[in-house]
Amino acid sequence: MNEVLKQMSAHRSIRAYKHQAVSTKEIERITTAARWASTSNHVQAYSIIVVQDDEKKKRLAELTGGQRWVEECPVFFVICCDFSRHKAASTEHQVSFDIGGVEQMLVGAVDAALVAQNMLLAAESLQLGGVMIGGIRNNPREVCELLTLPQHSFPVMGLAVGYPNQEVDQKPRLPQPAIVHMEEYNHEQDQYIQTYDTEMSQYYTERTNGKRTTGWTKAMAEYTKMRKRPHLDQFLKEQGFLHERHSETRMMQDGGDV
Repeated sequence: MNEVLKQMSAHRSIRAYKHQAVSTKEIERITTAARWASTSNHVQAYSIIVVQDDEKKKRLAELTGGQRWVEECPVFFVICCDFSRHKAASTEHQVSFDIGGVEQMLVGAVDAALVAQNMLLAAESLQLGGVMIGGIRNNPREVCELLTLPQHSFPVMGLAVGYPNQEVDQKPRLPQPAIVHMEEYNHEQDQYIQTYDTEMSQYYTERTNGKRTTGWTKAMAEYTKMRKRPHLDQFLKEQGFLHERHSETRMMQDGGDV
């Protein structure tokens, strides 16, 4: 295996960091790697907020559900879906602007996810460690206010980064035959899932000294039994996403002034 594949296959989420700063040069390397991530139609519908201020990290830790590693990490990145530049381009060229459909939101979210993965891989290649923070979506309005995010943008995920100060076992992933399908979808996955259930139960039993013993299917049944973060629906509409055809689009197409 080459060094890139070794790095990609060795990922562990790191939540404890040494009291050692991440340098400006390292941040630049991480964010430069991010800019070269794949992007749909060259849209590049993302922005990265670099947060090193202690008070802002403390507030973000609160907004993400009390995740102390957000406050304790040397640098915290907030990766956003961002169509504000595209709104400006539409205004400049006097054409309609409509990002209300699911497709546009998916494009921005996927762009942001690809960027975030590039960032984490870049950080790990520099002997840093990190963990993705989905809790950045717990209180999106407050995050937007704190970071002065514009209309037509929203925080997709956070990324805490620093020099690792812990040794953690690698969490097992679903087995290859359960997720990689040759030519057509394989509907016969029960044996692989059962084996994985046992593996995950053993992993949690050892990691928590018997305090947690559930397998993967039990955990996923709990995760999917209720809709997550339902407040995001209204928030995204307020930010210009997930709504019926935008009035600006209709007016532009009808020849009206905007």
